[in-house]
Amino acid sequence: MRPAGSGGRPPRPLRAEPPPPQVPVDDTEDVSLDFGSEEELALRKARIRHPLATFFHLFFRVSAIITYLFCDWFSNSFVACFVTILLLLSFDFWSVKNVTGRLLVGLRWWNQIDEDGKSHWVFEAKRVPTIAASTEAEARIFWLGLIICPVIWTVFLFSTLFSLKLKWLALVIAGISLQTANLYGYIHCKLGGQTSISRVNSRFLVTADAPKRQARRISEDHIEEHGKTGAR
Repeated sequence: MRPAGSGGRPPRPLRAEPPPPQVPVDDTEDVSLDFGSEEELALRKARIRHPLATFFHLFFRVSAIITYLFCDWFSNSFVACFVTILLLLSFDFWSVKNVTGRLLVGLRWWNQIDEDGKSHWVFEAKRVPTIAASTEAEARIFWLGLIICPVIWTVFLFSTLFSLKLKWLALVIAGISLQTANLYGYIHCKLGGQTSISRVNSRFLVTADAPKRQARRISEDHIEEHGKTGAR
């Protein structure tokens, strides 16, 4: 006999249902990564990007100072020392004004004569993408050399006056004038020169082309008047 309360067949054991099949999910997404800031920071922290320009930015002015201090040790000729130092100062003025300022800090100052014969001083700040900008080390070298050397020549001026070596006075004044001119020009570019180089160049080309257009217009009017006179 079956035990009471069993109610028929014994219950079936429960089976664990298998988990539903998992649909593969693609976790990859198209994410645009901006490495511009990292590249910009790496370029800005690079040591020297223009080694040749950096070298000549300091070479001529430091050589002029060293030659002034020790020229008596190497030569007894005042004329040779004077000419050598003056040439070094001139090379320094040209290279800093036309080359190293543009490459190391993106600044430039210059003078132009318009069609009326008037002189205009132009102070430019180069506006380009930061990937082509100068590095912090180059900018620091540029400004330190630009500021310290005129101060040294000013010290030479007072030492020349106090020691009564008046034969060097003209040379020291020339050194102060040339290097202070570059210092003033680049400070003006940095603080007040907000004009883009490309914009100034385009405006200068338009201004330079204006006299040609005017002369062409005058010649055309003259030919037209001459033709009318001949027709009469």
